[in-house]
Amino acid sequence: MRENGRVEIPEGYRDLLESTALVHVATLGPKGEPQNNPVWFGWDGGHIKFSQTKTRQKIRNLRGEPRLALSLVDPANPYRYLEIRGEVDRIEEDPDNDFINEMAKKYMGVDVYPMHQPGDERVVVYVRPQHTTQMGA
Repeated sequence: MRENGRVEIPEGYRDLLESTALVHVATLGPKGEPQNNPVWFGWDGGHIKFSQTKTRQKIRNLRGEPRLALSLVDPANPYRYLEIRGEVDRIEEDPDNDFINEMAKKYMGVDVYPMHQPGDERVVVYVRPQHTTQMGA
């Protein structure tokens, strides 16, 4: 269902967007090769957000091809999942690590992301959902 030009996440699956499940992010590389890995994520009611360092392949992939697919598996029921296909709406700088620190609080219960490496420059990727599929109850 679309609301104001955006895809509405099905009501029976919105809880997954508030969970501590990892979202698996699939992108396409410069030669069309798929790349997929799990990441921490946040949901602001309109965008899936995740953090990456500027030097990661995933960021290079998304700058070249902004379409991607995301999947979340229910931690309590591996036969229940939500897939979201969408497009990068924007990539924002995160010079103070505000977003990754927010995710460290959500996923680890700590105030500061403990795996920060000197010289890492982080960005936040905002994904606009365009299509969803789901399974399980």
